[in-house]
Amino acid sequence: MRILLAPMEGVIDHTMRELLTRIGGYDRCVTEFIRVTTHPVPAKVFRRFAPELETGGRTESGVPVYVQLLGGNPERMARSAVHAVAAGAPGIDLNFGCPAKVVNRHDGGSVLLREPERVGDIVSAVRDAVDSSIPVCAKIRLGFDDVSLLEAVANRIADAGASELCIHARTRADGYRPPAHWHEVRRLQGSVAMPLVVNGEIWKPGHATAALADSGCEHLMLGRGALARPDLARAIRAATEPSGAPWKPMPWVEVAQQVQTFFQHQDSSIRRYVGNRTKQWLGYLRKQYPEAELLFQAVKRSTDVGEITKLIDRSTRGALEEFASAA
Repeated sequence: MRILLAPMEGVIDHTMRELLTRIGGYDRCVTEFIRVTTHPVPAKVFRRFAPELETGGRTESGVPVYVQLLGGNPERMARSAVHAVAAGAPGIDLNFGCPAKVVNRHDGGSVLLREPERVGDIVSAVRDAVDSSIPVCAKIRLGFDDVSLLEAVANRIADAGASELCIHARTRADGYRPPAHWHEVRRLQGSVAMPLVVNGEIWKPGHATAALADSGCEHLMLGRGALARPDLARAIRAATEPSGAPWKPMPWVEVAQQVQTFFQHQDSSIRRYVGNRTKQWLGYLRKQYPEAELLFQAVKRSTDVGEITKLIDRSTRGALEEFASAA
């Protein structure tokens, strides 16, 4: 089993990838999507989205980071992929799953699932453009409005030479509403000649076991669950690989230390947006940790770096009574 870290736009950035892969359990990361519009994307843009390209395309923990492209023009997507590989990308990931309306209106993401042939043309163009040693993967949803074109899309992606397909087990119309329909992925087993990865609504090890069983997949991708529980990949491995060492869940104090690191490195330098991503992360963490709810309530209206740093530090030290009175 391989566990991949999802490319969550605006959330799982370079700093978050470093933090989560340092905790461990991941085999691969994918960058936030990089839009390909009227011109191919130059190498400098890829380096901005993925500083890991300067260190062999891997995080400090040695986990490969594939570059994700989003767009609807095969030629420009292919030329952008060439630039990404030249910049050091160890693999290319193609986004056909983003449900955002603004993205779909501009010929990108899940709207392309209405056109299996064009999806195949994009994958084929990218596959032909980069060296055969470079993996070209794709990420889709079950469909746009429904699942009627799932097999057609998946088979076109496979025929175009993709290395792997990740399926978020919801349609674009489903958005992120539970449940994820892992069982719908099973219809592809045996007919699609490439590895399949299941994604969607995996918040704890039991969900991972169910997703693998229902979908027939051997591999997982984690997104929001990884943000709610930073050690989720390790916990899943401990639960599904009996030969592995038992994993004791991370206590809040350790998680709060990671929050402080994230805030200081990623979220404290631009005055207009101070704390935004940290607060967003706390929004996920409070699903798992009651202490995260307390911290979120304390920092949610603050844009002062010193104040937020102090509040996180109190939580890091486990000074909950003092912290509660400050909140």
